[in-house]
Amino acid sequence: MKTIVIAGANGFLGRVISRYFLQKKWNVIGIARNQRGVVEGVDYVEWDGKTLGVWTEALEWVDVLVNLAGRSVNCRYGEENRQAVLDSRVKTTQLLGEAVAECENPPKVWINSSTATIYRHAEDRPQGDFDGEIGAGFSVNVAKAWEKAFFEDDLNSVRKIAIRSAVVMADEPETVWTVLQRLARLGLGGKMGSGKQRVSWISDLDFARAVEWLAENDAATGTYNVSAPNPVTNANLMRCVRDSVGMRIGLPATVWMLEIGTFFMRTETELVLKSRWVIPTRLLAEGFQFEDPDLIEWSDK
Repeated sequence: MKTIVIAGANGFLGRVISRYFLQKKWNVIGIARNQRGVVEGVDYVEWDGKTLGVWTEALEWVDVLVNLAGRSVNCRYGEENRQAVLDSRVKTTQLLGEAVAECENPPKVWINSSTATIYRHAEDRPQGDFDGEIGAGFSVNVAKAWEKAFFEDDLNSVRKIAIRSAVVMADEPETVWTVLQRLARLGLGGKMGSGKQRVSWISDLDFARAVEWLAENDAATGTYNVSAPNPVTNANLMRCVRDSVGMRIGLPATVWMLEIGTFFMRTETELVLKSRWVIPTRLLAEGFQFEDPDLIEWSDK
């Protein structure tokens, strides 16, 4: 039986990965600050995310380590939150690096989260693995620091992969998809801003399948865009959302309306206005097959 260790196992993506690998009959070990949210069947290991401890023993003799730890970016970017977002990614990655370096029998593969937000706002052309242009701003700086912390120490026996993930769509409470559905039911499911900004996305199933494929593919190393091959415009995304809840029309939101709305929702307009036009060049070229390449078909399931 193969073993996967998931840091941040009590978060949304941690649960997605846990359920998938449990169904595949893997032994799943979940590392988190508390057990609330950890999927049943996962062997839970507690850590504080700051210091080495007995949790490091869970990294010995395992096949795959996946690090998904990090504070949600769904918040206002005040100074305190900015530091928390940065530290929760960079410092936990550095901590795991220290732990892996001390292992006598370290994980064979270490897959670390990153984000497709690392690329610039793009409405002119898609950003692929080889020709994508790194952007600027707070979110981009976090992504760059995150990847630097991951790759800066060479662990010769450990294959490293950073996944630049797009928005993961799932029919699960308080995910992007279900929050948008709630807005649509209230009549607020129209385009946001111009509606022309691109939305790169991936289904929860394909996200988990991509993690498995990268873990099992001995040639996979470095950074990978983990996104569906068919991004959509915001206007088309919201049309899919409205269709999924049976709403024919939805009130569009101008930029000034979004500024007010995101202020009261304690989040940032960047999350909906930045054009993330990202394509999975490497995954496609190296043979990964998507189960859910099209948002319309996925949303109709």
